[in-house]
Amino acid sequence: MTDYQVQTIVIGAGVVGLACAAKLAQCGREVLLLERNFAIGEEVSSRNSEVIHAGIYYPPDSLKARLCVSGRHQLYAYCNDRGINTSCPGKLIVATEDEDIATLEQLLLRGRQNGVDDLAWLTAPQAKQMEPALHCLAAIHSPSTGIVDSHGLMLSLQAELEASGGIISFGSAVSGITPGKNALIVRACNNDERLDIAAAEVINCSGLSAVAVARATKNINSDCWPQARFSKGNYFRIEGKSPFSRLIYPAPVAGGLGIHLVLDLCGNARFGPDVEVIEDARASLAVDPARANDFYQSIRRYWPDLEDHTLLPDYAGIRPKIAYEGSHATDFSILSETEHGVPGLVHCLGIESPGLTSCLAIADEVVMQLGLHRA
Repeated sequence: MTDYQVQTIVIGAGVVGLACAAKLAQCGREVLLLERNFAIGEEVSSRNSEVIHAGIYYPPDSLKARLCVSGRHQLYAYCNDRGINTSCPGKLIVATEDEDIATLEQLLLRGRQNGVDDLAWLTAPQAKQMEPALHCLAAIHSPSTGIVDSHGLMLSLQAELEASGGIISFGSAVSGITPGKNALIVRACNNDERLDIAAAEVINCSGLSAVAVARATKNINSDCWPQARFSKGNYFRIEGKSPFSRLIYPAPVAGGLGIHLVLDLCGNARFGPDVEVIEDARASLAVDPARANDFYQSIRRYWPDLEDHTLLPDYAGIRPKIAYEGSHATDFSILSETEHGVPGLVHCLGIESPGLTSCLAIADEVVMQLGLHRA
């Protein structure tokens, strides 16, 4: 026996869950969005760099490559149409050592294979002419890399969901999903009250909890699901004004994109994230000031004039990474009936960067995998 029945449940009111819920409601679905926190975007979506990525780094034909490039175009258009703040300062990816040159050459080729058609190779003098404080041997210029007001974006998606009849239930934590004969039964807890809600469709976009929710799906072989892995990224801000007008990224390093310089919509600079492997998504989000030592060393490779004692702890976020058979996955994992055999059930797993850039394209992917079309 169930307490409620709806057509579609989306789990998680971060930017991806909001995008999916809004798109499904616009398809004519009766949508209930369940969020365990008491506001939208309280976890991964509120603790990132707000960068609109171009789509350079990801393996060709991967979901990340396809959805990032498509999502970038959609996101700029969406924000422009709705008056959501964005800026497009562009980005320089820089080589600071001889061995970085080959890495940048591969990145340039990969970006073009992914459909990023505005990339340009810069010599050191050309890069320095654009950013006089920069030290590098060569660089890639990505003019379509930008910044978005992520909270403004989420508020817009929430408004569109609600305008199409969708409802958000805050304080609703999902503990399991049971496939039945004619419906999927979602077990949720709201204000200590346990509820069983029947739905024809369930989309799991719960970010840090997504793998746990997937593994709490009854009667499915656990081998179908990846293992959850978590990576904490720490940021430092700079005391004083940055001399850079563009985002500056070093050549990628193992496990991440290196300590890079990002700008907010007011032009203020912050550095990060680093890669701190953690065991639990509930780890402290405090930034250890001692980590600044490694930041200084990394940043001075491309900004040698960075002064001592100018980096201040800012904030940290946690990425929901995944691993299959003991190896870290590098791609999004969007699992539907084809993978697990349950009609109407979609799990969005490992949605880390570039999830923000890709959110509208991920929503399109979910709609497609459910066999729906936007009304």
